[in-house]
Amino acid sequence: MEQALTKRIVLGITGGIAAYKAAELARLLVKQGITVQVVMTEAATHFITPATMQALTGNPVLIDQWQDDKGMAHIHSSRIADAIIIAPATADFIAKLAHGIADDLLSTLCLARDCPLLVAPAMNKQMWANAATQRNVQRLLADGVSLLGPASGVQACGEEGVGRMQEAAKLAQDIIATFQPQTLAGRKILITAGPTYEAIDAVRGITNRSSGKMGYAIAQAAAELGAEVTLVSGPTSLAQPNSTQRIDVTSAAEMLDAVKQHISTMDLFIAVAAVADYRVAQPSEQKIKKSDAELTLELIPNPDILAYVANLPKPPFCVGFAAESEKLREHATEKRKKKNIPLLAANLAQTAIGSDESELVLFDDAGEHVLPRANKLTLARALLRHAASLYMKGNTK
Repeated sequence: MEQALTKRIVLGITGGIAAYKAAELARLLVKQGITVQVVMTEAATHFITPATMQALTGNPVLIDQWQDDKGMAHIHSSRIADAIIIAPATADFIAKLAHGIADDLLSTLCLARDCPLLVAPAMNKQMWANAATQRNVQRLLADGVSLLGPASGVQACGEEGVGRMQEAAKLAQDIIATFQPQTLAGRKILITAGPTYEAIDAVRGITNRSSGKMGYAIAQAAAELGAEVTLVSGPTSLAQPNSTQRIDVTSAAEMLDAVKQHISTMDLFIAVAAVADYRVAQPSEQKIKKSDAELTLELIPNPDILAYVANLPKPPFCVGFAAESEKLREHATEKRKKKNIPLLAANLAQTAIGSDESELVLFDDAGEHVLPRANKLTLARALLRHAASLYMKGNTK
């Protein structure tokens, strides 16, 4: 079950074609437990209907200042909001914000706000590059407004360039990140994720079914908490998490080399990658041709990356992972003791690998802590909160 953020936001929608993305944004925010109050300009209703947004949020959509019996919608809505998000924010609306113009409900609400304001620009590339727009954007930044985007790509007009609104999934991540306590601000975290691939010949190899989803979720959660995140990733098809540095590797040896290059400056190390335990002793540079004869491969152990880091003279705070198929408690306890690490997260491989959801049991000096089944980002946030608490406690002694 997802942990609700118990936050309230005003989602302001202005008159641009990107208004259709606001529907998906609202859905994603509501899914995270956020209460969403939509406020639309009259122009926005030409692109997406209030009925759609009401159905997605469960709240009546505000358009007119006089929908409130007391004519105070701009005050009431802004006072109960933890943040106001304008998505899409047209060039016209950005100009209004920059110059304090309040000629409709949404602009008046922004002027009367007592909470953070986040703006997701959406416009033609020439409009975005226009000197007037850039002056207005700089004014907003100087006034403490947060800018989310814009992105670059093909625009509705057919042109291509900077100006299109960020995709809903990225906006939702950025918005949710603003609500996370910055408990790891200034800390550096190295995370390994995904599978490794050990070559047999030019076209075949040994790997596993790890999708990398858990490691990538932990990288995102760490960045949300303000950490400087370096993600060493085996082969995956996942998008790089926001505000992280990614280093792509293939084999266990390459992963170890990347870890060695960066570990000396790290405060925390989280070993999530499903590293292949063995590699072929003599991989063939050419494809091994099929024959009726048996093929024998000599396998040798791969380096233990977590053990290497944990046994450094001054190791960072280490978090290990154990994906077991049976005897979870027994194997996880033994692994934590053997690796000599302060925290280990364990789950059952058959229910976790490749899935969008999982459950974790955390093992530390205090015992066991069960994180019930949830999506992996929710689990990652809970794991990071626990790890941060242990890390901070250990660094204040």
